[in-house]
Amino acid sequence: MAAMTRPPLNRRLAEFGTTIFAEMSALAVSTGSVNLGQGFPDTDGPEEIREAAVRALRDGRGNQYPPGPGVPELRDAVADHQRERYGLEFDPGTEVLVTAGATEAIAASLLALVEPGDEVIALEPYYDSYAACIAMAGGTRVPVTLRPHDGRFVLDLDELRAAVTDRTRLLLLNTPHNPTGTVLTREELAAIAELAVERDLLVVTDEVYEHLVFDDAGHLPLATFPGMRDRTVTISSSGKTFSYTGWKVGWVTGAPELVTAVRSAKQYLTFVSAGPFQYAIAEALRLPETYFDGLRADLTAKRDLLADGLERAGFTVFRPRGTYFITTDIRPLGEQDGIAFCRALPERCGVVAIPHAVFYDHREQGAPFVRFAFCKRTEVLQDAVKRLGTL
Repeated sequence: MAAMTRPPLNRRLAEFGTTIFAEMSALAVSTGSVNLGQGFPDTDGPEEIREAAVRALRDGRGNQYPPGPGVPELRDAVADHQRERYGLEFDPGTEVLVTAGATEAIAASLLALVEPGDEVIALEPYYDSYAACIAMAGGTRVPVTLRPHDGRFVLDLDELRAAVTDRTRLLLLNTPHNPTGTVLTREELAAIAELAVERDLLVVTDEVYEHLVFDDAGHLPLATFPGMRDRTVTISSSGKTFSYTGWKVGWVTGAPELVTAVRSAKQYLTFVSAGPFQYAIAEALRLPETYFDGLRADLTAKRDLLADGLERAGFTVFRPRGTYFITTDIRPLGEQDGIAFCRALPERCGVVAIPHAVFYDHREQGAPFVRFAFCKRTEVLQDAVKRLGTL
């Protein structure tokens, strides 16, 4: 066969190969290692929510195409959740859109709101799908780097302001922040809101870890700040909160014109998804506060178990205020290259982690940082801590 004159893959995606999560998870299987790399729980969520999904399946609710914007029960539950927790009023008919997880919500938002040549500012390190979605939309990625300071990763507001140009269309934010575990402060969010209003920017906020905020910090949606409700697309999902990551039920809230734009793109991606699971998540969002308190308490204990073990093993640990990831600095171990360190770690002590560098445009900034997930059973974390102690 004659050689192709052009590679098959769209040039916008040429820089994106197999994700680091697939590589490290395969390495975990081949070496029998404890997988603290990919961020998914190793136990299911509440039994009553699983039974709600079974009940929906048996009752024939959602087995055929659900409504394009999502089933009314879930859109009502999302609107109630936003109002009761944050004082944000959204019309479930025009201002709530159900998606195939937050990943589709991010993709649909960027495809809808970004045109070729538009600049999108993202906080690095950033979740890997952000870069791919910006590329698919034809946007130009502009990273603003979070840097370690006093035990947390901090946003330099002057650097953020300097990154905005006449071509900037959108800010893509993530708080609580994966992979660093940082929760943006009220002061940081207020400054971002002022900048967005001043420069007439749209903002897409990924808030999937909104219920995984520790140490009584509390979650502050950017849409609650002055001038932000009508220029913010807020994204969340059920996977991290209810530990059913395979169901892929997410949602978007925002002003009608923004949600309509996102829906215009979303309808040509999956059209609809997860019909019966939507009914179950509608019930999950109405669980009593004791569930959410218990989730945070359980994960706080697991965070501290793993963080203490990592510190004893010799890492510098950035104890997270949110998410279920711990960022560490490997330089006290005499290491500099996080990618090489993570590839060798399974053979060295039987644990898998994720290198930060793959989440950076400025790879040298992320080189010494490595992420561990603590959303696992206590006995699994105890085993990992024991193994890490051999370093």
